[in-house]
Amino acid sequence: MEHEPTDREGRRIALCAVDDGNWRAVADIAPRDEQRGFVAALAARYLLLSMCGGLWTSLGVLADDTVVGHVMWAYDEEGGAHWIGGVVVDADEQGKGVGRAAMQALIRMLSRRPDCREIRLSYHPDNSGAAKLYAALGFTPTGDLEDDEVVVALAVPRDPAA
Repeated sequence: MEHEPTDREGRRIALCAVDDGNWRAVADIAPRDEQRGFVAALAARYLLLSMCGGLWTSLGVLADDTVVGHVMWAYDEEGGAHWIGGVVVDADEQGKGVGRAAMQALIRMLSRRPDCREIRLSYHPDNSGAAKLYAALGFTPTGDLEDDEVVVALAVPRDPAA
């Protein structure tokens, strides 16, 4: 049986649907000030993109039962890849392994989808923390740029018995 990822404090990190009971907590997620050149100042922007854009699906990130972050994902039918975006961990929760555990949970969730063969994301080239995290999770540069951001990909192995 697979275990949910945990952060360095031993808290269980899980993803949850954004609903009437938690949307305000998710919307209020804010990164550190110096990260605002890389991500939105509040996760509310990503929630609106999910609600109004028709492409992205937002998820809250829970540490035990407390909302501590936001991630979103989409499927690109034309390119055949699943994309991750809008990764924000609340400033007070950073440095605890929440981002890594949330990414592990999202990769696991997307990898279980029968149509998932590749997961992609992009990040600002000056965001060295993101570059290190994604490389450690197995993402490799594609050589492509998306809105001046570095695009990286993770191949999703298929179980031949499946």
